[in-house]
Amino acid sequence: MEYTAIIPQEAKTELLKLRLLYLLTGLAGGLFNPYLTTLFVHQGIGANVVGVLMSIGTLLSIVVQPVWGLLVDRYRQTKLVLILAISVPACLSLFYSFQYTAIIVIVYILSIIFQATQSPVADSYAVTAASRGRTSYGTIRSLGSLGTALGGYAGGFYLSSFEITRLWMPFLALSLAGTATVLTLSRSTESKAAAISLSQGMKELLGNRLFLLFLIACFFVNQTLTAYNSFFVLAFQEAGGSYSLVGTALLLASLTNIPSMLLAARILRGIGHERTLLLAALFYALRWGIQWLFPVPAVMVGIQVLHGLSFGLFYVAAVEYVAQASGKRMQATGQSVFNMVFSGLGGIVGNLLNGYLFYSGGAQMMYLACTGSALIGAGMLYWINRLAKMPV
Repeated sequence: MEYTAIIPQEAKTELLKLRLLYLLTGLAGGLFNPYLTTLFVHQGIGANVVGVLMSIGTLLSIVVQPVWGLLVDRYRQTKLVLILAISVPACLSLFYSFQYTAIIVIVYILSIIFQATQSPVADSYAVTAASRGRTSYGTIRSLGSLGTALGGYAGGFYLSSFEITRLWMPFLALSLAGTATVLTLSRSTESKAAAISLSQGMKELLGNRLFLLFLIACFFVNQTLTAYNSFFVLAFQEAGGSYSLVGTALLLASLTNIPSMLLAARILRGIGHERTLLLAALFYALRWGIQWLFPVPAVMVGIQVLHGLSFGLFYVAAVEYVAQASGKRMQATGQSVFNMVFSGLGGIVGNLLNGYLFYSGGAQMMYLACTGSALIGAGMLYWINRLAKMPV
């Protein structure tokens, strides 16, 4: 939400560049990532092995994040790291078209290692730029959701005409356009985005009891998101859905993020970070519960309207909660720690658990487990909300 104070022209230009960056990387990720597990299965890798593979890659992303953090914080190479995080996975995606499991595994792991730092570094840029531009983080992040929506929709139609092994072509083109946008970002934003070493920041942040509980709750909630990010296409096909309907579902899900993220600032001011996170966690549980009870393609498409109220609202509230808890000195560090738990650890357990559940009992067993996990996270967030109200 924009404020009425005069915004410097430099800040306006930086906001425009970051919105373009989020749009382009959203388009690239939305077009490619939802179909990655389907591509692996198409290339002869089993669904259970895919879950293990993705979990190994995510584990490596947690290990390498402190290394990237050192490069960013000590050597002030924020822009270089962001360029590598976007361009290297895009260039390597060509090799997914080769039907050799060893090549696919190596390429996936290398891609994850470079891609691990994209979100925390981009988010630290965005939070800093939003503050300077007197706007909210959600107005920047919503462009990523718009890109993801359009990309997912376009991906479904693309695969209706081309082999899935050719999906790397538009992914590469969009990612290189995003890389070119990063090159134009100002160094003034870069220097403010990196202010403290990752190791020191982790010690300070994890010493905060509420922040630690918040991270645990985020883990229980976000590990369920792999049911959408990694296994939705497979689950949808199991229920009898087509590629074109998959594109419609992904478009609907991502489009609902836009109003949620744009309105997030108003909701946060109205009920606070803790209650907003609790509300979004309950929407997560509702989302998985309905897909568990009604495994029908039409329902699985329609229920994606809850994506914005679950992931969209939760993510913006969480990023701003982290920014508030981290302070100006630890923006990049705080977002890195959050991302290591939210996407890293949550992704590992989610991919392992949901891959196993999908392979053993199908999509319904997976969605039932996700419902329970989201409710556990919601319970912890309710506890955090109670603790936050207690006098210090």
